[in-house]
Amino acid sequence: MWGIFDKVKGMFGSKDADNEGFKILAPLTGDVIPLEDVPDVVFSEKLAGDGVAIKPSSNCIVAPFEGEVKFFDSNHCLVIKHKCGLELLIHFGIDTVELAGEGFTRLVDSGQTVKAGDHLIDLDLPYLETNAKSTITPVVISNAPQCKVKKVFYFEGKATAGFTNILSVIMEESDADNS
Repeated sequence: MWGIFDKVKGMFGSKDADNEGFKILAPLTGDVIPLEDVPDVVFSEKLAGDGVAIKPSSNCIVAPFEGEVKFFDSNHCLVIKHKCGLELLIHFGIDTVELAGEGFTRLVDSGQTVKAGDHLIDLDLPYLETNAKSTITPVVISNAPQCKVKKVFYFEGKATAGFTNILSVIMEESDADNS
């Protein structure tokens, strides 16, 4: 009987992202998909780290947790570091570095500490959909070995930026929380 419950639960996209552990909120509104579906081998083979990807339907990127944010010069990519040391890479689209910042408006400074849900970047989504190879956005833990990540739980389905837990991370020696 429990097997049926697990199948029904899986139909609604849970995949256990609400499990115990450090919660990572969706930085974009859209459809959360497996990292393996990203049309770039660096992400699909998890060479940049483990995580998920989002097919965006919103025009902004928000902070997935409290931490210090660092931007790449073209604003297509950022890293946010939590006080526990975990670093999350948010890479908007594929080959978007070639757009030289066009379509991205940074709203906070690099090095600034932000709270979960803070608005980080405005996106010109119609421009990006027309000019980027893909708008699929990988969201990956870029330093899992250094943070002693034991297990990552994933979410698949529709997510709302700043509200939906898309990843839950269990670390070996961690007092990580989202405060």
